Amino acid sequence: MKPEEKELLLKDLCARLPYEVKVDHFGTVKELLGIMPSSENVMVGYDINDYEDSTIEDIKPYLRPMSSMTEEERNEYRNIDNRSYSCPMDYAHIPTSDRIDWLNAHHFDYRGLIEKGLAIEAPKGMWYIMRKIMKMSMRFKEWYCKLNL
Repeated sequence: MKPEEKELLLKDLCARLPYEVKVDHFGTVKELLGIMPSSENVMVGYDINDYEDSTIEDIKPYLRPMSSMTEEERNEYRNIDNRSYSCPMDYAHIPTSDRIDWLNAHHFDYRGLIEKGLAIEAPKGMWYIMRKIMKMSMRFKEWYCKLNL
């Protein structure tokens, strides 16, 4: 991986950390739990108690191509901030931080990482299924902890 590719991937993944980004780690789907940008190391795993250290070169995030955005998502994206700005030029084409956050939360590849080979196109419905699994796992852990009190 070229240094500029590492930098691009690190920037992208840092912005996605709050949104439970899933990554391929040697053929296994795991969650990205942390990034140490100065060393290019990452923490991947299933939760904070079950993780391993790896490098940025050993992972690829699962992202959605922009073309997979549904009409409902397009409308939601368009309506994120209907603020009017008094600027001498039209800056409507520049995404606001709220829009970037929305794209990250919905796992869209707005940087072209899939085309560059730095990310994997997520299978349709991946996040819906992963969230269901995570919720079930959390409920099981809560139930198990109550039994062992």
